[in-house]
Amino acid sequence: MTYKRKLIEVALPLDAINKAAKHEKSVPRKGHPSTLHLWWAPRPLAAVRAVLWASLVDDPSAHPDRFPTDEDQEAERQRLFRILEELVKWENSDSQQVLTAARAEIERSHNGELPNVLDPFCGRGTIPLEAQRLGLPAYGGDLNPVAVLISKALAEIPPRFAGLPPVNPDARAESGLKTWDRAQGLAEDVRWYGRWVRDQAFQRIGHLYPKVHLPPEQGGGEATVIAWIWARTVESPDPSWSGHVPLVRSWVLRKKKRKSIIWVEPIVNRDSQTITYRVREGGQPIEGTVGRSKGGVCVATGTPMSFNYIRDEFRNGRSGVVPIAVVADGPAGRVYLPPQPLPAIPEPAWRPTERLKGKATVNVGLYGFTTWGDLFTDRQLITLNTFSDLLNEVRPLVEEHAAAAGLGVEDVRLREGGSNAVAYAEAVVTYLAFAIDKLADWGSTVCTWINSIEGIRDTFPRQAISMTWDFAEVNPFSESVGNFLNHVTWVAAVVESAPATLAAEIAQRDAAAQAAEVPMPVVSTDPPYYNNISYADLSDFFYVWLRRNLRDVWPDELSTLLTPKAEELIADRTRAGSAEAAKEHFETGIEKVFERLAATQHPDFPATVFYAFKQEESDSDGIASTGWETFVQALL
Repeated sequence: MTYKRKLIEVALPLDAINKAAKHEKSVPRKGHPSTLHLWWAPRPLAAVRAVLWASLVDDPSAHPDRFPTDEDQEAERQRLFRILEELVKWENSDSQQVLTAARAEIERSHNGELPNVLDPFCGRGTIPLEAQRLGLPAYGGDLNPVAVLISKALAEIPPRFAGLPPVNPDARAESGLKTWDRAQGLAEDVRWYGRWVRDQAFQRIGHLYPKVHLPPEQGGGEATVIAWIWARTVESPDPSWSGHVPLVRSWVLRKKKRKSIIWVEPIVNRDSQTITYRVREGGQPIEGTVGRSKGGVCVATGTPMSFNYIRDEFRNGRSGVVPIAVVADGPAGRVYLPPQPLPAIPEPAWRPTERLKGKATVNVGLYGFTTWGDLFTDRQLITLNTFSDLLNEVRPLVEEHAAAAGLGVEDVRLREGGSNAVAYAEAVVTYLAFAIDKLADWGSTVCTWINSIEGIRDTFPRQAISMTWDFAEVNPFSESVGNFLNHVTWVAAVVESAPATLAAEIAQRDAAAQAAEVPMPVVSTDPPYYNNISYADLSDFFYVWLRRNLRDVWPDELSTLLTPKAEELIADRTRAGSAEAAKEHFETGIEKVFERLAATQHPDFPATVFYAFKQEESDSDGIASTGWETFVQALL
């Protein structure tokens, strides 16, 4: 059979695709697949959708009988471009008219037969999801269990329960009043049972998050706290000062245009050898007491503190924390107050004792943070434990309601392909576990207050775990940033927006192994980026909570203490022993994978590879990119 060239091999409306990819970054994010759960280096949906579609649709030059002249071919190509330009728009992600037109072109190119699409490095599942959106059988795999569960939650679980109404009592009382398309019913149950979990948690630990008293000038009465601002402390190296001093990057709490500046002023009392904190509006804030390059300074005496001294204090258990301000939800917006008394916090019943590995230790490891539990306050751990424990209580409740709604009581688990009451309860709990992961992401001591937006920066604003000095501890029961119900809402919005059409299959597999398991696939993949991101090291932050919360639901994926490291296809010189050995590991691994893919790739289609690596390194001949060079060499 003669190979028919595809559109992607001839021409693409790149300007339109780039514009759509850029626009996607600025659209309201609620419902976007990237907001289901954090994963690193996401590809724009517009680019993925364009590449998949253009890889499956014939270029007009492949049909000289229908388009005999260059002019005929170009006219047809422009017609296809117009379809593609509509397809890549975020606003058309759920447009049945646009998607139907796009699918029709794929079917026309292949006499109605649709090939399997495989991404053996699926990460958060963008490629399988977009293949599913285009009506194609989708397969994905990843070695990392966190990535696998995210991909399952995006592409594999929603189709199982498509078209079903929610099972919760409130929705059943209104049965017949609404049509539930795709996985909207499942999404509504995620919201409903998320509220149940939140309410139960508040009954148990709400007293640990007390309201604050507002002064008369702020309206008086009580207000719900949004966040507590803390500073880490160490003993002053100056013998004239007896006690700890704060390490603060910036004292500023609000710095916005057309608003007066608000900041914390430390009040030093040399007689009592104490430091108290008051909130000031206006005036000139003092400089922070620690900087990235200068080390620290004792706010009480002005004595310098080197980073070596600070690190030694932390590593030897002589550091502490002190509250320096409170952010509350006042009658007219954010209210900033000095610290108020807090209740005694008991010892957490459980804390993650698994050790940080590799790139996760680069910054915080210097300061003695060696286990994942070290990244949380005791109150944060109690909160995460409480929400986690409630998953075991809500699961039988969902199962009971699902059985009463008629989903069936046969004992086929979610991991076995079940779509009954047992599996439904496991699906709801899986999504609620993602909300708890989000609570951890926005509720660690790595989170900081952003004074320019009066909000909180989460644990992973970049692909690393940074050391922080002053940090923000959110109130999970507030109605503002970082609260648990907000996380539930974001997760449910993604479930509601999922295509939930054809079944998809996501497996925890080595990429080379999975290449042999899917018959004649069209390969489209986004492989790891050399040494840019240590996915396994960083994803352990979430894995320890997922394992605690979902080990019974996903026992195979969550069987190990931490995520697999040795087999991960990145160039990690620490694991490999040297830069050269790391390069060899990456190159031979990629070569093995693509050798398998080349042997199984459907002969009628091109394979497509996303590789957005941009690191530059200097060598004797100028500028070279080791990542690009190594990847291309392995691919060739």
